[in-house]
Amino acid sequence: MSYFTSFVIVCFLIQATSTAPAIQPHLAPLDNGPGDPDSNAQLWDPVSPVIPEPTRGKLGANILGPQNLDLEQQNADLLAPPTTDHGQVENLKWPFSLSHTRLSDGGWSRQQNVDVLPAATELAGKNYLILEVVDDIHDRCKYALESSELHWHKTAEWAYMLKGEVRISTMTPEGQIFVGDVSEGDLWYLPAGNPHSIQAKNTTKDGAEFILIFDSGKFAEDATFLLTDWLAHVPKGVLAKNFGVTDLTSFEHIPEKELYIFPSVPPPEDPTADMVIPNNTPNPYVFPLSKSKPTKTPGGSVKLVDSRTFKVAEKISAVEVVVEVGGMRELHWHPTEPEWTFYISGEARVTIFASEANAHTFNFQAGDVGYVPPTYGHYIENTGNTTLKFLEVFQGGIVQDISLTQWLALTPPSLIKAHLGFSDELIGKLSRVKQEVV
Repeated sequence: MSYFTSFVIVCFLIQATSTAPAIQPHLAPLDNGPGDPDSNAQLWDPVSPVIPEPTRGKLGANILGPQNLDLEQQNADLLAPPTTDHGQVENLKWPFSLSHTRLSDGGWSRQQNVDVLPAATELAGKNYLILEVVDDIHDRCKYALESSELHWHKTAEWAYMLKGEVRISTMTPEGQIFVGDVSEGDLWYLPAGNPHSIQAKNTTKDGAEFILIFDSGKFAEDATFLLTDWLAHVPKGVLAKNFGVTDLTSFEHIPEKELYIFPSVPPPEDPTADMVIPNNTPNPYVFPLSKSKPTKTPGGSVKLVDSRTFKVAEKISAVEVVVEVGGMRELHWHPTEPEWTFYISGEARVTIFASEANAHTFNFQAGDVGYVPPTYGHYIENTGNTTLKFLEVFQGGIVQDISLTQWLALTPPSLIKAHLGFSDELIGKLSRVKQEVV
């Protein structure tokens, strides 16, 4: 018996034994023909009771072979794209659910880079969870204060806390140190080469989960410089000379393999109790974004954070965006910076314009990553029935974007009429102020 036959039988049994509606083949219920203003609307969502098919109005035909219904349910505009889509656009979506997960004694991690999303050449991401009694020491060591020569990380690291609370410690090349706590919705930033540690605090039983973003699409966790990995490959005599001791047995407990994520004692509640010396960096390496006041917009709100407010974050900047039901991140583009987007909650629809009549539409859910190359025009529409929340992360110290509406409103009206045929009334309604979310 085929999968499809089994699926139809199951649907029949459900219809016969319950009051729940049976799953029906997709009949493009939202598409009423070319004359309908909504003829290019999204045709279904991840929970619609339909069998997805590549049809839109009179276009397309049903699939006769096997289907991956779960994936097609989540990607309506790839299977049945709007007629405004055209040409070729590289894939610009990657769900973290499809990333290989690395399991450790005290948590897990999964990554996205050019290996899985080739278009994302400038930024990469990593999703981490560490348990409350775990210490993740990478790119140097927790005791770097005593060994300032221990230094690595080829890329800058920008982080957003999803759940829980962590403590970070770092040291600059000048020997200045910083120790601080990061809570849900807050950030940290570490320049390339600066040593650091991440410890889950004993505040939530489920641990701490966060997103890391790196300013290179080629970043891979296997290329991270780990303290234990390095010292396991240094002769004990060299270690003794470096640390000024003569007893080689002092180094017998160095692990033969990297620890990566491992069980440890939670840090003290007060960060100052964890400091060898008081913090003495010119600026903090954490930023309390959760406490920042959002800028209200017609359709939601935004929180912008870049090197103007988070001084140390010279290579990566971001905007936390909230779009209410029915709202949309307005049509815009970023002149020089690629955008790495992480969807925290809700559902979104994004059409990306790549010039020369090339445009594709993608659908996103919580946990998905999107990527928009510099200058590509796009919008982000809330297509769900709950609030949409996402991060726009940029490779650059200053957030920049150009609003299509603002540009048209501030351009000589005669040019707008000549290009688009807009009426004086419509031109007069265009906002001269950037709206962000409408």
